[in-house]
Amino acid sequence: MKTIDRSKLIKAIPKTDLHVHLDGSLRVGTLITLAKAQKLPLPSETETGLRELVFKDRYANLEEYLRGFAYTCAVLRDPEALEQVAYELAWDNFNEGVRYMEPRFAPQLNATDQMDLVGVLAAVNRGLHKAKSEINRQKEIADGTEPPFDYAIIGCAMRKFSAGFSPYFSQFLASHRYRDPTQVYPLASLELVESLVAARDVEGIPITGFDLAGEERGWPANVHREAYAFAQYHFLKKTVHAGEAYGPPSIFQAITECHANRIGHGTHLFASELVDLPSPETRQQYTDALAEYISSRRITIEVCLTSNQQTIPTITDLKEHPVGEMIARRMSISICTDNRLVSNTTVCNEIEKFLQAFPVSNLELKNIIIYGFKRSFSSMPYPQKRAYVHRIIEYYEKVERQFKEKAAHDSASN
Repeated sequence: MKTIDRSKLIKAIPKTDLHVHLDGSLRVGTLITLAKAQKLPLPSETETGLRELVFKDRYANLEEYLRGFAYTCAVLRDPEALEQVAYELAWDNFNEGVRYMEPRFAPQLNATDQMDLVGVLAAVNRGLHKAKSEINRQKEIADGTEPPFDYAIIGCAMRKFSAGFSPYFSQFLASHRYRDPTQVYPLASLELVESLVAARDVEGIPITGFDLAGEERGWPANVHREAYAFAQYHFLKKTVHAGEAYGPPSIFQAITECHANRIGHGTHLFASELVDLPSPETRQQYTDALAEYISSRRITIEVCLTSNQQTIPTITDLKEHPVGEMIARRMSISICTDNRLVSNTTVCNEIEKFLQAFPVSNLELKNIIIYGFKRSFSSMPYPQKRAYVHRIIEYYEKVERQFKEKAAHDSASN
């Protein structure tokens, strides 16, 4: 029997991207155009030049990986630019078969004297909503043949920052100049989450999640517990960048003190050597208990393969990535891009890489893809979300059958 064209199948099945940074996912051409219009310098004014100098396939370290954000964030301090980039991101996702996405970003990197945090969120939502409206007017979706496209927004706080990060952070540090900076960072997180709730409740923006990103080692998530408590009290769902650059204790803090519903990356989840306990046996017991808790509670890990390879030098072969152990332990995972531009990737590319390194069964792949929809922070009422997930499953199975029938037909014809 002729085999199924896997690349085409991956593109056709409905997918999610639960961990994608807006400011790391611009189109290169759009970045160049916006920089020219705003008279902001770039290392190169050509796509080839930027990919050679800034947005590479491989990076020497995390510092080099993050360098590109200085340019992308700089052009996103304008409401029209934010709207355009959000609009394009939604279409880029839909064009590769993504039916649900949760773009995240740090509004404090975008805010200016002319555009406050709620204004930033509103501009992004305008772009996403415009794309969603256009996408869902397509015949196949409008007539119910295919499931619609949807999104929700995650607001992202920073573990630490400096005045050079953005005008907002510069002013924030200046207004708290008599405080120790370690006391100022959590105050900024609290101010952000308060704005997220206000934008959701007053402006009706579909903000459903709160995140914490930035340098992990030495900057524990539990310092931001007050912001996460505010999110918890106001029914925002929580995710934390944890275990990306540090080990199990960082993930433990995320789920116990920040009430995380999902974990961003979790790459060092099984690194028991990073646990501060006296013996290898007790360190391993702690790590196993943590992994079992995450697995049994269905706390989803947002896995970003390409990004992890680019920022964690020890992962020289993707087969060494801990997602293999996550699968073996039947954990809930979702394959994500992290940054489409900075990591030079797509959702389809991430799934292809995953399948090349970890040849899971068709059923296992289907379950992983569906986890993305089930564990999403969707703003839909729960009964509506359940119905949406059922439609996604039915459509996934329909696409799968069509590809199998075509392969059988092609074989018979030959």
